[in-house]
Amino acid sequence: MAATTHTVSNQPPPLVGYNAYDGDRALTEGVERHLASEDPQLLDEVRGELTTMGRAAGSEQAQGWGVQANENPPKLRTHDRYGNRIDEVEFHPAWHRLLGHAVTSGLTDAWGRPAGHLRRAAGFFVWSQAEAGHGCPVSMTHAAVPALRADPELAAEWEPRLTSHVYEEGLRPPAQKAGVLFGMGMTEKQGGSDVRANTTTAVALDTPGEYLLTGHKWFCSAPMCDGFLVLAQAPGGLTCFLVPRVLPDGTRNVFAIQRLKDKLGNRSNASSEVEFDGTWAQRVGEEGRGVRTIIEMVAATRLDCVVGSASLMRQALTQAVHHAEHRSAFGAPLIDQPLMRNVLADLALESEAATTLALRLAAAYDAGTDQEKAFLRLAVPAAKYWVTKRCTPMVAEALECLGGNGYVEESGLPRLLRESPLNSIWEGSGNVQALDVLRALQREPQALNAFLQEVGLARGADHRLDSAIKGLLTELADLEGVEARARRVVERMALVLQGSLLVRWAPPEVADAFCASRLGGDWGAAFGTLPHSLDLGAVVERARISG
Repeated sequence: MAATTHTVSNQPPPLVGYNAYDGDRALTEGVERHLASEDPQLLDEVRGELTTMGRAAGSEQAQGWGVQANENPPKLRTHDRYGNRIDEVEFHPAWHRLLGHAVTSGLTDAWGRPAGHLRRAAGFFVWSQAEAGHGCPVSMTHAAVPALRADPELAAEWEPRLTSHVYEEGLRPPAQKAGVLFGMGMTEKQGGSDVRANTTTAVALDTPGEYLLTGHKWFCSAPMCDGFLVLAQAPGGLTCFLVPRVLPDGTRNVFAIQRLKDKLGNRSNASSEVEFDGTWAQRVGEEGRGVRTIIEMVAATRLDCVVGSASLMRQALTQAVHHAEHRSAFGAPLIDQPLMRNVLADLALESEAATTLALRLAAAYDAGTDQEKAFLRLAVPAAKYWVTKRCTPMVAEALECLGGNGYVEESGLPRLLRESPLNSIWEGSGNVQALDVLRALQREPQALNAFLQEVGLARGADHRLDSAIKGLLTELADLEGVEARARRVVERMALVLQGSLLVRWAPPEVADAFCASRLGGDWGAAFGTLPHSLDLGAVVERARISG
């Protein structure tokens, strides 16, 4: 006899078989908006590749890979059975499938394709929803290209491999691989974000541009990569270097992996501590200009922090809305109950604001004008500061929408929650971003002009936005003690920018709710405290998976 007490009811069906691109209105509208002036054939091409990627990201297969890659984290093999040092990291096959799909889909190829940054950012946003950890080497490989261009010969040698759509795992001489991955090593034990305190030394060899490095890197992510850009102290000062894992003659470079980090989240990805001891390297750029050389790589990975956090937020929102659609309580579906609708609408606002901002930044990279470059100088660190900070509380609230079910590993929300603080820390934590904004404000007036021109495009459309812009100008006019209030200033800059973009491009109910709450002050200290008079139902409806 069947156990009637075990009849399953009032549970949502598995969230599989959906399209993470086509079903996301804010994303699809944003991509088409930024490509509207492009060749229609290009728009069709981009739409097709993102639709294919969205279908794959929402598939049961890809979600299974994400689970497997995190349940079977990487393992360090320092030596082979004979005692030879090999310093290899073993990954579960699911990791390679995720990473391989990312590379073959063009997520390391942005710098030479039409609308390359926009289509790549949208693809990174979509595919990261399947699993976020493997995005680290994808991001660094993509971001290494502008730094390597400081040395045209190195760029000519490496760029075709970095932007290749071919994924080849395993360490071999780079010349024997159709595609390679790159990592980065900046921070050290004693310095952290203060990279000018680095102690790794570089001694020049007789061959111009070649050096031997001695020292360590405290955080070296994805150590299985084929090459790394690192900072070290050369005779002329802090300098950028390219460190290959395998030398041209096929021998292994000295790259001693001391241990893998035991991290809060991001567990599918290996982060390591490495030692250099006579490690062969090639100089990238001039001696003493290491920070200036590598800063283009840092800027590109900071944009990926914004995109990656927006992706996590969208996936958490998708899970919460799906649950509320199919779960009933107190006689009605959760999604139709006023208080839950308020929470979901609030989460949807946060998600759409992050998505819209991320796409705007990517489109600015593609434009490449002096005006857009000046805009990015302020907008990227401000967005990196704010969007990554908003990720953790939003994911936590989305988890709570599922109740106890959300606290269980099988729901996938705990993995998202553990992942959520990472992008706020990676490539400079909150204080680093805030101070970077201050430097730009004080030294690069053209950056502030470009930023103000951007937000000014929406002036007069919403009185709360106008008031917020006026308040921001007051903040910026008084630089007394500005460092102590840098976070406040940068937060306001990011919110004003998000509000401006939504007023211009989002549906009226979304822009109205954002301006009322984030800019107008009609908002509590937790999600779900939006003014009840807003059209919350329309905001939630927009957040549903469409199609």
